[in-house]
Amino acid sequence: MTKKLITFGEVMMRLSPPGYSKFSQATSFDLVYGGGEANVAISCGYLGMKAAHVTRFPDNALGKAATQFLRKHWLGTANVIYGDDMLGKYFLEKGAVHRPSEVIYEREGSAFSLIKPEMVNWEEVLEGADWFHWTGITPAISEGAAMCCLEAIKTANKMGIKVSGDINSRKNMWKYGKTMQEVMPELVKNTDIVISSNRGIHEIFGLGELGGGFSGSAKLLMEKFPRIDKVVGKTRKSISASHQQIQGKMWTGKKFIKAETLDVTHVIDRVGTGDAFASGLIYGLLHYDNDMDALNFATAACALKHTVEGDVNMVSVENVTSLMGGNTSGKIKR
Repeated sequence: MTKKLITFGEVMMRLSPPGYSKFSQATSFDLVYGGGEANVAISCGYLGMKAAHVTRFPDNALGKAATQFLRKHWLGTANVIYGDDMLGKYFLEKGAVHRPSEVIYEREGSAFSLIKPEMVNWEEVLEGADWFHWTGITPAISEGAAMCCLEAIKTANKMGIKVSGDINSRKNMWKYGKTMQEVMPELVKNTDIVISSNRGIHEIFGLGELGGGFSGSAKLLMEKFPRIDKVVGKTRKSISASHQQIQGKMWTGKKFIKAETLDVTHVIDRVGTGDAFASGLIYGLLHYDNDMDALNFATAACALKHTVEGDVNMVSVENVTSLMGGNTSGKIKR
């Protein structure tokens, strides 16, 4: 039976100068829509899963256009909420070779930031779902978003639905009077699969050391929150903005495992690669019998996203398994 995923979070308009132009060179912008959790859902949709996203858009033409984008890319949009008049935006200047990418956000006061828990009936939304996914970005946006996310997680727990959270810290986003150290523990303690880094675990929970290893921090996190079943992360080595090396890693609760390192020698678009890793992990854990295969699937999905323009990893299961099997040729398929 086809597995079903529900995600929750803000979707923004992404505006980028064409190609690798700098902001100062731009006379026009390319427009797409994206947001961490929606990126995960869309990627899982391209992998053949059922997926739906819960968000709040402005009640205007931009909100409807963003909804059409989600629907076009395989997502159920029945639980999109409309209200207020601002869509969050971010501006991306793509890096190349030794020049890094640059991102500027405009999201304060967006329709999503004004969401309240009573706006969503999570039992109805999660009916028939196999998995719920959230990220640490959502509770950082506003207190209402944080409360809504916690209610979704607890409802998923009650309904026996697996919960994953990508919790890497974004400390500069917390501007509404609460800190991530105050808010995140309650969400994480009710989460089954945690995606993070050694730095994220240390900054949010004070566990491990900044210079320490991922496996040690992951063990401490699992000891602090016994519900957690696996702690997953990835190692990224940046040779340059155009050349990256990716390796997935996981503490299974019993042992530490690593995926094969994949070399991405010509980066097209790095944005959304973490979301591609998360979607690959969700798909892998739902469809493979062992953790190593799931981790290799996630790593391959992440590597492939570097070759896809936009926020979303629009690749098939066949694309991912081909790379897992060692096919790096990029030959034309006829």
